[in-house]
Amino acid sequence: MSRDIDVLVLGGAGVDTIVHVPELPLPFADSYMIRPGIETRAGQTGDFVALGVHALGLRTHHLDLIGDDHEGELVRALHRDRGIALTDALQAGGTKRAVNLVGPDGRRLSLYDESRSRESDRLPEETVRTLAAASRHAHVSITYPCAFALPALREAGVTLSTDLHDWDGANPYHEPFAHAADVVFLSATALADPERTMRRIVERGRAEVVVATAGADGAYLLADDEVTHIPAVAPRTPVVDTNGAGDAFAAGFIFGRLSGEPPKRCARYGAVAGAHACTVPSTRTDAIGRDELLTQVAELESASVTH
Repeated sequence: MSRDIDVLVLGGAGVDTIVHVPELPLPFADSYMIRPGIETRAGQTGDFVALGVHALGLRTHHLDLIGDDHEGELVRALHRDRGIALTDALQAGGTKRAVNLVGPDGRRLSLYDESRSRESDRLPEETVRTLAAASRHAHVSITYPCAFALPALREAGVTLSTDLHDWDGANPYHEPFAHAADVVFLSATALADPERTMRRIVERGRAEVVVATAGADGAYLLADDEVTHIPAVAPRTPVVDTNGAGDAFAAGFIFGRLSGEPPKRCARYGAVAGAHACTVPSTRTDAIGRDELLTQVAELESASVTH
């Protein structure tokens, strides 16, 4: 069977409105004067992963539900302008959107508009099966319709990854994604005991690798029954926005895995890609390229040997 797609990204297409605020949390006030301003641009978690793996040279296809609205046109234009294949079905409630409050230190708070989704929303099953059959790997966003696509993806024999984001380790909504994926990413932010949660994911599901990202503290990699701390990589230019760093980490890791690299090097790829994302203003959607990623990783590995 021909696998013409390296990475099929399911879900996570949408639009963010970026609002720069003087501090987070934002104290109550009647009004604020905002600079550098308020801007709406396409790019949510699935878009960022698709952009990330595409920039690293992987043949990428994105599938999601998108509204027949202005925001949907922004998403379509983003993919068209970057040369990323996009298959979209109609989302009756409109394109997913969010507001991101971004502080001066790059931290952000996201407000997601849940009114766009419907109980009946589904990705077209035949389209899922056709694209999965042509793919080496699928990265599944944890948006509601994607949960119903998991059985078809598994039947197609494609390897899966997912990002549980700030899961607390207990919310049952995330479990179908956690237990179906071969590679699981999540943030350690809401976890009292990250290692315990990571090991439970492996015990209850089919994951071979689990990565818990911890921002400036790096990440924790569970592979071959061993937990390894992956140090954070210092960004090469000032941090301006942390939005999309986790998606960039996932893209870098997936690139390494599809290149046949061992888990620790995959995690190093992810750390470099995530650090780069923190230097990109929230109003842009630029991802690190393959040559730059490999150069930075080689420099890191050379430095670690000399020390």
